Amino acid sequence: MISNKMETAINGQINIEVYSSYLYYAMAAYFEKLSLKGFAHWMRIQALEELTHVQKLITFINDRGGEVKLETVEAPPLKWESPLAALEATYKHEVMVTGLINNLMDTAFEAKDHAAVNFLQWFVAEQVEEEASVDEAVQRLKLVRQSEGGLFLVDREMDNRTFTLPADLVGVF
Repeated sequence: MISNKMETAINGQINIEVYSSYLYYAMAAYFEKLSLKGFAHWMRIQALEELTHVQKLITFINDRGGEVKLETVEAPPLKWESPLAALEATYKHEVMVTGLINNLMDTAFEAKDHAAVNFLQWFVAEQVEEEASVDEAVQRLKLVRQSEGGLFLVDREMDNRTFTLPADLVGVF
């Protein structure tokens, strides 16, 4: 059985993960409008990853006898100053999400909820990958900042990203 405190905290994280997906779909639309199809593709995959996080959290609450409580999702921004500014905003957002996952882990430790600690380990590791992936894209754009041709080379690289559904969600989607 999940505690009320843990259930409330995870429901809050569900909202953040849905917002993250919404944000990345907004960024995908922004990049498409700029004809940066690779960046748009990268962001759509990022949005899909966030939705898998949502499903993992929902399943965990349900498996522990809790109640999923979906809340209103804030509207994301729709425009950014530049592709670099959009990716820097993505990095900043992922750092914030890492802090929230760490807070969830602290809540699980305080509640001595070993099942939640075990479950949240996946998210801790995932956030390391999320931050590194976005930071790599930011650094590449900084390297080619003055070169429009460089922007299109990075765009082409961004189009190579693939999405793999986590094994525990096969059959769910």
